[in-house]
Amino acid sequence: MQVSYSRIGTFKKCPFQFKLKYIEEWQTLPADDVTNALVLGHALHTGIEQGVAAGIAEYLNAFPIVTDAMIEEQIKLEHWIPKVIEALPPDGLHEIEISNDDFKGFIDYLAPTGNENEFDLYDFKYSNNIDNYLESGQLHLYKYYFEKLNPDKKIRNLAFVFIPKTQIRMKYKNKSNPRDETTFEFRNRIKSELEKKSITVSFIDYDPTKVIEFLTDTKHLVESTDYPKTESRLCDWCDFKDYCLNDNDFNIFKQEDTNMNLPKNERIPNNAIVKRKMWFYGAPFSGKTYLANMFPDMLLLSSDGNYTQLPDGIPPHIDIKNEVSVEGRLTKTKLAWETFKETITELEKGGNDFKTIVVDLLEDTYESCRLYMYEKLNITHESDDSYRAWDKVRLEFLSTIKRFFGLNYENLILISHEDTTSDFTKRSGDKITSIRPNIQPKAALKIAGMVDFVARVCNDNGVRTLSFKADEVTFGGGRLNISNVEIPCTMEAILDLYGGKVTNVEKPKRQGRAAKAEEPKVEEQEKTVEPPIATEAMEPPFELTDDDLPFATGDIPTAPTPMETADATPTTRRRRKVRE
Repeated sequence: MQVSYSRIGTFKKCPFQFKLKYIEEWQTLPADDVTNALVLGHALHTGIEQGVAAGIAEYLNAFPIVTDAMIEEQIKLEHWIPKVIEALPPDGLHEIEISNDDFKGFIDYLAPTGNENEFDLYDFKYSNNIDNYLESGQLHLYKYYFEKLNPDKKIRNLAFVFIPKTQIRMKYKNKSNPRDETTFEFRNRIKSELEKKSITVSFIDYDPTKVIEFLTDTKHLVESTDYPKTESRLCDWCDFKDYCLNDNDFNIFKQEDTNMNLPKNERIPNNAIVKRKMWFYGAPFSGKTYLANMFPDMLLLSSDGNYTQLPDGIPPHIDIKNEVSVEGRLTKTKLAWETFKETITELEKGGNDFKTIVVDLLEDTYESCRLYMYEKLNITHESDDSYRAWDKVRLEFLSTIKRFFGLNYENLILISHEDTTSDFTKRSGDKITSIRPNIQPKAALKIAGMVDFVARVCNDNGVRTLSFKADEVTFGGGRLNISNVEIPCTMEAILDLYGGKVTNVEKPKRQGRAAKAEEPKVEEQEKTVEPPIATEAMEPPFELTDDDLPFATGDIPTAPTPMETADATPTTRRRRKVRE
């Protein structure tokens, strides 16, 4: 078996990684990190051997596009390559291969000493970890095998050439820095930091015991039949981390299992998948939490703590709020959004007996997300960084809500208060009050596309109903085949919707009031057309242009408004009061 210094190092670090890489010969996608050590090392070696231009080309060609971060790494390479060339003795040989049936390696640079057939050996390291390399056996092996394969030649000195890394970050505005650092300023600061550092050439004495240690490790490798996993902090830099840690028995885990399998070409009945995604909103005390509590095995993620008066006792719950702890003189605050994200992560693992997960209230989690991003971005409001902050807050929030709806539970429910404080002007010029969830409009549109339906919880003198009305005034509707705009506010009625059973539910009679007049005659009923109901997504009760939306509106179908159905059979409408 032919071995190398890096192969034996891999075996000593983790035998399982050695098996995947060198025995099973697994291939992984190349890293796209601009500071990837392998890419930078190749570029540095090429630059030292062929010049700065060749080294930069080697680096840039390793990536599909050129970014600002790559230009900053290019600045560092342009600085160091000439200095390394200057530090090396002239007229040396680059990339000398040492190879026989037992060993393979490459000497970075062999410099003649002036004596016949005598050389100094140099190895380049783009690293700040000097002490670790000085203790390694790499150069001792190179000297041993080079002289063994070339009996007429000798290695006089062994030396590492250390090129220091400069790892500084761009400054963003904070208390001590009132504005962001520009790219030009940041790159000038990189150049200043580079000028403070210098190349280090470290000579080491040849130690034959390093060779003996290597040969002993090689013997252990050759005789090995077991390749156990060795978990350590180095796992974070392993190319096979995702494969290794997701399976405890390599014998049942094959590389081809990681390939994507396409589904069978067959339809699945709608009722075969039990997963309901619902969004309820309504006025305070209308019964939103009471309705959610009807669903079985509920876990409540509560931001307002309004769960103490439920009829069957306090449900299992997690309070989504800031947590303050005191450790000595330090006061630490764990933000509510961090608690919410940690809860989603824990729910993703499964292994519990909950069937219903409820977020109450959704708009509070959005505000928690804003505060979390303020601290992360070092701002006090989105307008402090108007080009990016709005999008970053919305992206952080919506991506987490997508994770929520990706949970594998039977019922996923969002609860919001309703907002009736906004007026909008119709085409006719009339001002009408809109009724919608109390959350940022752009976020509301995207969340509406994630759920099966959005329903308004109405409480009229103790009679609770669910309204799916969707028009220019009311935000609502859904994907289900709903034939009536109102149904009883019960879990059974909602479950019937998913089974397609609720198609003609009569509106409950109001209590404490005189009964209404007789129902219209049959011929009059035939002329009555129910208001249109959205079956795919909801028409917003506010006016937005495409420029206002963070996403393309073409993929969000909206329900037709009454203005758009003017040619249809006349509808029966009630007169509305108009707010001045």
